Amino acid sequence: MNDMRPMERKVDTKEIKFDCRNVQVYYGDTQAIKNVDVKLEDRTVTAFIGPSGCGKSTFLRCLNRMNDTIDICRVEGNLLLDGEDIYDRRVDPVQLRAKVGMVFQKPNPFPKSIYDNIAYGPRIHGLARNKADLDDIVEKSLRRGAIWDEVKDRLDSPGTGLSGGQQQRLCIARAVATEPEVLLMDEPCSALDPIATAQVEELIDELRENFSVVIVTHSMQQAARVSQKTAFFHLGSLVEFGETGAIFTNPKDPRTESYITGRIG
Repeated sequence: MNDMRPMERKVDTKEIKFDCRNVQVYYGDTQAIKNVDVKLEDRTVTAFIGPSGCGKSTFLRCLNRMNDTIDICRVEGNLLLDGEDIYDRRVDPVQLRAKVGMVFQKPNPFPKSIYDNIAYGPRIHGLARNKADLDDIVEKSLRRGAIWDEVKDRLDSPGTGLSGGQQQRLCIARAVATEPEVLLMDEPCSALDPIATAQVEELIDELRENFSVVIVTHSMQQAARVSQKTAFFHLGSLVEFGETGAIFTNPKDPRTESYITGRIG
């Protein structure tokens, strides 16, 4: 029997990247997130779904301390990234955001060249020793963003001149340029047409080979297509979390079933 034990351990679940315990978020006196406990796995796409205003984006923003930018926002509980509490006062939020990248709902390229959009993060974090290093990072990041072939001959052109779908892939490339370990996406396709959405979804599937990806989406179909794990939020609470297939075909909580079948939302 002893010979079998190491084999059993190998087929265990993936490594936990984020361990969130008893997370509560307040805007002034209003509680937006209530007692959320969730473990997010490495190299996995986790989708956050739920009705508008249910807390999914607020919780996502806890994972890289974006809520720090809101004066009246207060976060309580423990959010452990690789076992370290990201809200420890010794943690530098700027360094944290290099490790936990973010892509927003609306593409937001900097008013700079395509090259400088990608080079900005590596420059400020000292990731390139020279121009050749920076060139390599820019090319690698644009390839990871599945946009290199479309922009390689116009790297000096402004990023704002690209189409909406290209801008969003540029922003994804910019987010991965600092070699983050986690990539947060807040409804990254809501401003895109169906073709651009399909390109970004394909890209998300490729990115999970190297990153833990967390995506907030209002589209249950998108969650079903791109994620392996799904968390359903309702009225600030995490109602249900599990394998995406199980959440959509055999939810345990009646509220999840009501949302998926369209009775609440």
